[in-house]
Amino acid sequence: MASVSIARIEAGQVLLTAAYGNQATDVPATPATLYNIASMAKPVSAEVALRLAAAHRLSLDEPMASTWTDPDIANDGRRTLLTPRLALSHRSGFPNWRYETDGKLRFLRRPGTGFGYSGEGFEYLARFIEKKTGESFEALAQSLVFDPTAMHDAAYTRRRWFDGRIALPTGKDGAELEPQIADKPIASDDLYTTPADYAKFIVSLIRHEGVDEAIANERKRIHTDRTAELCPPARKAVCPEAAGFGLGWEVFRFDDATYLMHTGMDNGVFTLGYFDPESGSGTVIFTNSANGPQVVLPILDVIGRDEKLVAFLREIAK
Repeated sequence: MASVSIARIEAGQVLLTAAYGNQATDVPATPATLYNIASMAKPVSAEVALRLAAAHRLSLDEPMASTWTDPDIANDGRRTLLTPRLALSHRSGFPNWRYETDGKLRFLRRPGTGFGYSGEGFEYLARFIEKKTGESFEALAQSLVFDPTAMHDAAYTRRRWFDGRIALPTGKDGAELEPQIADKPIASDDLYTTPADYAKFIVSLIRHEGVDEAIANERKRIHTDRTAELCPPARKAVCPEAAGFGLGWEVFRFDDATYLMHTGMDNGVFTLGYFDPESGSGTVIFTNSANGPQVVLPILDVIGRDEKLVAFLREIAK
C-alpha cells in the first residue's frame, strides 16, 4: 500500500499537515515521512538563482558562456545566448535530457525562441552558478533556502537522517521499487523533503523572503506563454486568461487569482504543489505511487479551495 502526504496553506500560514497509507510495507506514513519530489526540485533550485540575483551575485540576463560552457556545445555559437532567465523559463533550447540526443548535449532550437521543458537547462544553470560563486550548489541551497526557511528535512543528496523515513516508490501494481537517491546534487530532480517543509518554502515565497519585490514579480510573470497550447477552444470555459512558465514555476493567471504550480513524476512517484501569492493559499501533495495522479483531484475537492484552478486541472486530466 502506498501513501499520500498533504500540507495546506491558508493566508500565508501552514494550516495543516497529514499523511495516509504506508511509506513501506507495514510502516505507516507520517508527516515526517520523506518523499522524492522529482521535478518539484526545480522551483527550489530556481529560488537559489533568484536569491543570488537579489543579492547581486549574478544577473538573470547575463550570458552564462563567459563563466561556464558544457564541453558538448563548446563549438556551437548559440551557447553565447544562454542566460539564467532562459534556463529558468525553459527556453534554453536543450532537450529534457541529453540521452534524447545520443548522450551529447545539443540544442534542439535557438535559445529564447520557444518552449522546451528541460532538466538539462536547470543542470546547466547549476553548473554556471557553481562556477560563478565558487560554492557548491547544495551548499548554496542550504544557506540561501533551507536554513533561512527552517527546512530541516530537505536535501538533494543522501543523508543519515534519511534512514527509516523514506516513502518507497511503488508501481501501478503496488510493488515497491528501489528509491532514487542522488550521491551528487541534481538541481532538477531527486530532492527529498516533506510536504510540511515544502509548504514552509512556499510560505517564504509568499512573504518575498530573500528577494525584493521586483524579483518576486519576475518569478510569477509569464516568460514563456503556452496559453494557445494549454487552452484550446474546448477548454475555454475553465481556462485561465494566460498560462505558461515563469521563473521555475508554471503560472496560471485567472481574472481574480494567479497560481504558481509545479508537479513531479519519477518511477513510482507523483507530487504536486501550487500557491496563490496574493491570497497566500496553497496545497502540497506528495505520493509514493505511480497511481498518484489519480488521488490529487479528489483531495483538492475535499479541501474545497482554489476552485478555478482545480476545474482547470480536472479538464487537463481528461
